Amino acid sequence: MAGALLAGCGGGGSSTDPDRGKGAKSFSLTITRNAIEGGKNTEEAEWITRRVIPAFVAAQKAKGVTAKVAFRGQGVDDEAYKTKLALDLKSRSGADIMDVDGIWVGEFAQAGYIRPLTDVVGAPADAWDGWTKIPASVQKLATFEGKRYGVPPATDGRVLFFNKKLFAQAGLPADWQPKTWQDIIAAARALKKLPGVTPVQLNAGTAMGEATTMQGVLPLLAGAGAEVYADGKWTGGGPAVQQVLGLYAQIYGAEGLGDPKLQQEAKGRDKSFEEFAAGKIGILAEGDYFWRDVINPKTGVAKMPSRDRDVGYALIPAVAPGKGVRGQDFVSMSGGAVTVLNPNTKYPQQAFELLVFMNSPEMVKARTAGTPELTSRTDVNKEILAGDPFLTFVSEKVLPVTSYRPGLAVYPQVSTALQEATAAVVSGKSPRQAAAEYTKKLEGAVGGAANVTPR
Repeated sequence: MAGALLAGCGGGGSSTDPDRGKGAKSFSLTITRNAIEGGKNTEEAEWITRRVIPAFVAAQKAKGVTAKVAFRGQGVDDEAYKTKLALDLKSRSGADIMDVDGIWVGEFAQAGYIRPLTDVVGAPADAWDGWTKIPASVQKLATFEGKRYGVPPATDGRVLFFNKKLFAQAGLPADWQPKTWQDIIAAARALKKLPGVTPVQLNAGTAMGEATTMQGVLPLLAGAGAEVYADGKWTGGGPAVQQVLGLYAQIYGAEGLGDPKLQQEAKGRDKSFEEFAAGKIGILAEGDYFWRDVINPKTGVAKMPSRDRDVGYALIPAVAPGKGVRGQDFVSMSGGAVTVLNPNTKYPQQAFELLVFMNSPEMVKARTAGTPELTSRTDVNKEILAGDPFLTFVSEKVLPVTSYRPGLAVYPQVSTALQEATAAVVSGKSPRQAAAEYTKKLEGAVGGAANVTPR
């Protein structure tokens, strides 16, 4: 539904004065996000209603301004939420401040539903001192065609997790950090000597869905020096994609360094979590979510009591040093939400003031109280993650080298084509043949070969 609403539309947006309503002594604003007290993302809803709104209203009162701020929480499926936002923006209505998935930013921008912050509020958009605390790599989550559309409050990162206990048994170091893809293969070969152990879990196939693309294909593609979308074109099945599929072939081919059956099971990803927690998988590529919410000894869905002692983590290497995207030695992929302004707001300056207030150190710390997470702010991360070596590692080492998915409407089709290419390799097709089939599907999805680059 949302895709249909967004396709070919230009119904949103506003070209009115960014200073409209600037001097108002009283104003009203609304905030919406897919969170509701007592339901979905209840902590987010409670943070807004109990911390952000009262504090902002009090700060405005101290300046002699009367502010009224209402929260319109949603608690629905993400696609339903996206559809609601699209309908509101298309009709030039809706909340003044809203959260969108970072992968929707380009799609909404192309439809004209949201506009660059500098268009909405003018010079103050670039003058916010908070930008100096958000790494340029993280700002890309909220950026489309070189322009910022909002503020990313938090993000995540992909790494390689490994079982130190199994590594010790295989004669591998506890401080393992592969510098090439072949270092990963070498470790996997050593792990294969251990009975009952699957050396590597690299998500593959369509059953894993977006997890195949986000945890596997895209980080590796970045490691091969390419992004799935760059300079207005999509990356076809050329050398970079073939290198990625070649690594899949090494892992799931004749050497048997991975479990091909697991990639085809409907609950294969969940099973891989359980197997890692049980000490049956040596290396697993995942996001920081895996550490925080999956193998968490207290609250995880696959509790691993020995996590802090037995689980190591490493950066994802490029195929070889300096061969990654932007000449990097190491790579990652990240995602997250972006808080944007409705371009039709009656009070753009006040809405931006509330937006940056929500993303101030004080409010970000209030949001993460009791449940440390990776925020977009380096100053806050340094403080709240001091007692968490893993999240500190992600903040300081992973985020500076990370990349993001393109926020374009056709991306889900491209992602599926990539998943199918990995499935083909796992099933025995050559990387070259799977890459050629991917290129054909890609051209069909993105409007022809003219929109595809062979790199």
